[in-house]
Amino acid sequence: MTGYPPPEPRPTVTYADCTVAVVPGFRPLHLDLHLPPGDGPFPVLLWVHGGGWLEGSRVGLPATIAPHRFHQRFLDRGWAVADVDYRLALEAPYPAQLLDVQSAVRWLRLHARQLRLDPARFAALGESAGGHLAAMAGLAGTGETAIQAVVNWYGAVDLFAFDPDDPAGPHAVLFGGPVSGRREFVAFGNPLSRVHAAAPPFFSVYGTADRIVSPSQGAALTEALRAVGVRAELLLVPDADHCFEGHDDIGGLIERGIDFLDEVLPG
Repeated sequence: MTGYPPPEPRPTVTYADCTVAVVPGFRPLHLDLHLPPGDGPFPVLLWVHGGGWLEGSRVGLPATIAPHRFHQRFLDRGWAVADVDYRLALEAPYPAQLLDVQSAVRWLRLHARQLRLDPARFAALGESAGGHLAAMAGLAGTGETAIQAVVNWYGAVDLFAFDPDDPAGPHAVLFGGPVSGRREFVAFGNPLSRVHAAAPPFFSVYGTADRIVSPSQGAALTEALRAVGVRAELLLVPDADHCFEGHDDIGGLIERGIDFLDEVLPG
């Protein structure tokens, strides 16, 4: 359990600790919204943290990414950023995590006019476990929970690629036991199993040396999306490990994601 570094100073937060859902028996779910200057309406990116579904929060970025002005880069290019929370796997099993992300989407869309957001340009970017949830939000969302584009950073998008008999891995904790004993349920929450022709555009980024989530997962998702006619791009980062460790231009990767979003969701 390495945890996350101390949170960055966040002078850009316009609306902090917004309560998006109150679930009886659990803590309230919050988000922080960063807005660029201007009148809007702004496209909005939902940032979905990682941590193996077992740790992390909306106020932390991985140590490799924190120094690279993640939020400010989006703000400088006219994007709002919403940092969202979700219940962790030991608080509640799947699909609680997806429902929590969707609660944030629904709340932002409901208050889009007041918040100066464009309800037709909602994107999600998640890393690792958050990449899994961002992908599921894109694939499962409709109507008020719809996501129009997904950026997937080294997300666990094929849960069947992990040891199906492992009773204690993060994916097993998420689904309440080994994958081998609940394959139909896991398929319900497995992005690769949920691909469809109406899915939003996807941009997936994986390190070729990732020892936690194989880049083959990103390749499989990209191939499956393309096979049904969905725009899907895959960027492989040479020699980068999980969280892009070992890569010296993470700022450039952030900018590549914004380039993709600007292209598929023009103003």
